[in-house]
Amino acid sequence: MNATVYVQRDQPPGVPPLELTGERTLPDVPEENYWFQRHLVVYEWIRQRVGGLRVVDMACGEGYGSDVLSRSASSVVGVDANPDAHEHAKARYTRPGLRFERDMIQLFAEPCDAVVFLQTIEHVEDPGELLEHFKRIGDVAYISTPNVLTLAPKGAERSGNPWHVHEYRAQEFRDLLERHYSRVELLGLFHARMLRLHELAIRHARWDDVHAKLGVTKRFYDRFVPAISGRDFALRTGDLDKALDFVAVCRA
Repeated sequence: MNATVYVQRDQPPGVPPLELTGERTLPDVPEENYWFQRHLVVYEWIRQRVGGLRVVDMACGEGYGSDVLSRSASSVVGVDANPDAHEHAKARYTRPGLRFERDMIQLFAEPCDAVVFLQTIEHVEDPGELLEHFKRIGDVAYISTPNVLTLAPKGAERSGNPWHVHEYRAQEFRDLLERHYSRVELLGLFHARMLRLHELAIRHARWDDVHAKLGVTKRFYDRFVPAISGRDFALRTGDLDKALDFVAVCRA
């Protein structure tokens, strides 16, 4: 049986839709909305902190995050080596002060005030070398990565994502960053509101068993997943071992 292929819906005229491959998240794919909102809420949080700054969004993918940042930054450059993602981003997001460059993130060296590098360091073979590069070109770096303790299945060492080279625990991620930056603030992304209630229902009311027995699994999640928004996540300090993702603010 062939695997289901998901492609972006309802793109503007002249904008080629991207296919969901698992390498990056995408907007405009209802089935992907949980992951998209989980990424988007962090971009929105950073947007509030880069007002008037020159920003480089490394490994920008589809470009939606660069577009968010450009709503407050003085300029944003979205950098990605993938030709399809680059062409899509360039065609779809045309806000003043925003541009996209097709380049390797290890090579792009335009000076900036802030580097943004979200949900990608787990794909990198030599993260230390890359962090030194970021430190040379920008004053502050915003870096995120998933928490392997909540990403991987229970009892597994890895999530099984074929694109990930290394998946981090909180202390391991902090140690990596502190080898290259003198000041590191580390926060966690957690479920809130609707997602927190869903989490509690699975844990305490065996909701996974209930919807399966009732035969409503697909109908429920076809409505539930597209309804998720950024308000259903919270970025804060706390027990980082229970976080979904880690978000670091790094300064030399």
